[in-house]
Amino acid sequence: MVLVNAARDYINRILQDISGMKILILDSATVSIVSVAYSQSELLQKEVFLVEFVDSISMSKEPMSHLKAVYFLRPTSENIQLMRRQLAKPRFGEYHLFFSNMLKDTQLHILADSDEHEIVRQVQEFFADFVALDPFHFTLNIASNQMYMLPAVVDPSSLLHFCERVVDGIAALFLALKRRPIIRYSRTSDISKRIAQEAAKLMYQQESGLFDFRRTEVTPLLLVIDRRDDPVAPLLNQWTYQAMVHELIGIQDNKVDLRNIGKFPKDQQEVVLSSEQDAFFKANMYENFGDIGMNIKRMVDDFQQIAKSNQNIQTVEDMAKFVDNYPQYRKMHGNVSKHVTLVTEMSKIVEERKLMLVSEVEQELACNGGQGAAFEAVTNLLNNDSVSDIDRLRLVMLYALRYEKESPVQLMQLFNKLASRSPKYKPGLVQFLLKQAGVDKRTGDLYGNRDLLNIARNMARGLKGVENVYTQHQPLLFHIMESITKGRLKDVDYPFVGNHFQQGRLQEVVIFIVGGTTYEESRAVALQNTTNSGIRFILGGSAVLNSKRFLKDLEEAQRIARTTTGLV
Repeated sequence: MVLVNAARDYINRILQDISGMKILILDSATVSIVSVAYSQSELLQKEVFLVEFVDSISMSKEPMSHLKAVYFLRPTSENIQLMRRQLAKPRFGEYHLFFSNMLKDTQLHILADSDEHEIVRQVQEFFADFVALDPFHFTLNIASNQMYMLPAVVDPSSLLHFCERVVDGIAALFLALKRRPIIRYSRTSDISKRIAQEAAKLMYQQESGLFDFRRTEVTPLLLVIDRRDDPVAPLLNQWTYQAMVHELIGIQDNKVDLRNIGKFPKDQQEVVLSSEQDAFFKANMYENFGDIGMNIKRMVDDFQQIAKSNQNIQTVEDMAKFVDNYPQYRKMHGNVSKHVTLVTEMSKIVEERKLMLVSEVEQELACNGGQGAAFEAVTNLLNNDSVSDIDRLRLVMLYALRYEKESPVQLMQLFNKLASRSPKYKPGLVQFLLKQAGVDKRTGDLYGNRDLLNIARNMARGLKGVENVYTQHQPLLFHIMESITKGRLKDVDYPFVGNHFQQGRLQEVVIFIVGGTTYEESRAVALQNTTNSGIRFILGGSAVLNSKRFLKDLEEAQRIARTTTGLV
């Protein structure tokens, strides 16, 4: 429970030593950090009676001197200015200031100068500057995630801001784990190199004292890679529970907003999907869709048994027992209806969009050769009226990534067919993807057809057959973890930063994907961590992607590149 525990531990320490009634004041980033680690009922137990945003607190003038204000903010210049104004006209009895990362000396001076009323009781840095979604998966929720696709000349200040946020998040993670890593990066990616070098500079030069933990264990590895090394993973339909919910409905900070897909009672409009708070989800989050249906049926049957026994109340003792068990009963009822709702909605979407047909072709494109058959299958689906525009676009993209060098004529035919069948997708988006993440730009062996070892492995897999045609794809990350476990990650593809090299066998590896992770990849990490390889992997990224978000970032990057440089 590495990451979730680290975040929970920090929030515990923030709240436990301040007695009495509290208001917790957060910003748009820390609200995510707190909400995935702590439930509302747990906050209430810590005597937190109000949770507010730091910018909305500025609007209000009403004094609340009976409350102690606990601020947990990112140390941004905007937040420091807001604090400065709020300390000048204090509304609360005490101020306790906690920041999710390192404060600059100048920021501390501003806060000290602003505290004329001497009501600030403490200022502390607690390094929880990342959103711990699962035990081995974190995100930074960067809104301007498309920046990683743009050359530095396009918008230098936005790119600098993006890189600084990533370096801050990585630094906080290693401070929370009390480790200083050796660092490697993806050779063909300028932004991975820049982030790796900036992180090394921070950890080994600017703040070397802070990162000097004097530990005797083997130094962990931080590997910074680029989403464009594997553009296939975020384009595929998913068939395991967590990944599928995100692909078809959407998950944000372990919450699913159901208002987009139908009318639900108020208490069911937003549901929590957290492996920490939901035992059924924890047991099934990586299972296939077919198995989920069976497991939900079992859960419904169990619930019906309990509901039946509750109807059979005859004595005072029965009544007392029912009252004692009622909170558990209500929780179970909520859980059953949540999972039944999600699976029912996803089944509808699968049927409406003919996703089983589409997904079979996607998996063939991602995993197996055979250009002629692939061209025919994609053409047939482009002509099928039941296939949605977004699915047509993804199919053409997957075909283009696989066969960009082999069949330029047929690729042009597919571009033209896409333009006529789905005119809402501007021509050029597929070409922009190839420019960003084509074969000449990628590090690693995405399709297992460059390296003799990989070619042999793919042939063996082809002969053996595949257990499930819909989940045969393995992301590039899976092969990277395999190479690391066997000590075969090539220095030429993933060079080290500076003169810090690997010594001894690795025990801990953090892989950060600039451009965002997918739940398919976090599943691969969780399963890898159960294999007893002796290495614990942690996955992080600038955002959590599904195909919709990946395409939105791609369109936004294309738009910016067009307007600022006339390129593309």
